[in-house]
This record gives sequence, structure tokens and C-alpha cells, in this order.
Amino acid sequence: MFTGIVEELGIVESLQQQDDAVRLTVRAGSVLEGTGPGDSIAVNGCCLTVADLGEGTWTADVMAETLARTTLGELAPGDRVNLERAVTLATRLGGHLVQGHVDGVGTIVSRRPSEHWEVVEIALPEGLGRYLVEKGSVTVDGVSLTVVRVGPGADGAETFTVSLIPETLAGTTLGFRQPGDRVDLEVDVLAKYVERLLGGETERLLGGGGAQR
Repeated sequence: MFTGIVEELGIVESLQQQDDAVRLTVRAGSVLEGTGPGDSIAVNGCCLTVADLGEGTWTADVMAETLARTTLGELAPGDRVNLERAVTLATRLGGHLVQGHVDGVGTIVSRRPSEHWEVVEIALPEGLGRYLVEKGSVTVDGVSLTVVRVGPGADGAETFTVSLIPETLAGTTLGFRQPGDRVDLEVDVLAKYVERLLGGETERLLGGGGAQR
């Protein structure tokens, strides 16, 4: 479990192709403190298990399913990535509860800078929009953010916007992502559980799908 508060920007050292996976090595600093094999580190919001430690680096095995459902398969040596260690019971919950399980990949539509923050619009993959609400939480490339708006974009596709403060722009990959770039998205896990628990009850209240008036 994570909080969506990025600890540092790591740098992809290498990607070793395997038959059905990739062995990813990342150069890092602070996230290596107290870290050992078997520990969890989120890379751009995707929870990975530390398989090996080197001199200022750590390595994880990324399976094909993860490569297919996240942007990790698009990484190249030299790319910067958001890193966060798993939380402990003594950790301050500065963001929100993040599992590190990417729900889908979105695409940055636009960036609108202002004097003190920047508004970023992101197109949603089909099916995720129902989990987002204004002033709710969403994770973008592992960064915990507050949803500003959810609704149709200029082309009619569903999008949402977030406001990025200077600290976020300077300390995460969101500071240099551009329109057209793909980002990992994780919706609030509470929304998914509520949907699951109320699924049958919602159908009953709606009379099997038709709204009661």
C-alpha cells in the first residue's frame, strides 16, 4: 500500500528483455534506505517487488501482464520515473490509500499554466470515468491528486482535470509530461468496493435497470 506522495525521481538504468517479462533496473537514492529484496516500490504508480540491489540501483521483474496494462513497457534507459516505497503503520497519510495496481492508461490532452499552478486535462480509458468525482482522489503516474472536473472534453471523450502545484511540477514526472503522453491511472479503491457491494442493490432499486419515477 502507498499514499501517492512521490519520494524521488529515479532514472531507468536498463531494461533486460526476457521471454515473457522485463528485468527493470532503476537508479535511485532515498528509496533504497532500509530497502531489501522482497520490499515493494511503486514505479509511476505500479507496485513492483525488489528482486536485487546494486550500488545505487535496484532491480525488479516486470511480467507481461504489467507491461500490457501500464506504461512501464514504454520506458527506455535514461527515463525518469516516480518512486515511492510502501507505507508503514507509522507513515503519515499525506495523499490517499493507493494500492499500486494500475487500472488503466490515460492520455494527457492539454496543459494550461497559470501564475501559481497548472491545470492538466487527461483523457480517460473507457470504463474508468464512473469512479471519479469532483474533489475525489485519483493517482496519476503514482501521484495522489484531487480531481477538479470530470466530463466530456473538446472531442466528446471523457476527461478529467487536476491542478498541479509547483512542488508537484518540480518533484514528479508530471512536471515535464506533454500532451499526447500516456500516464498510469489508479482510481480510488473505495469507489470500486462501493460499486461491488451496491451492485445488486442498485439493480433492485432501479427495477432491473429501468429508473423508477
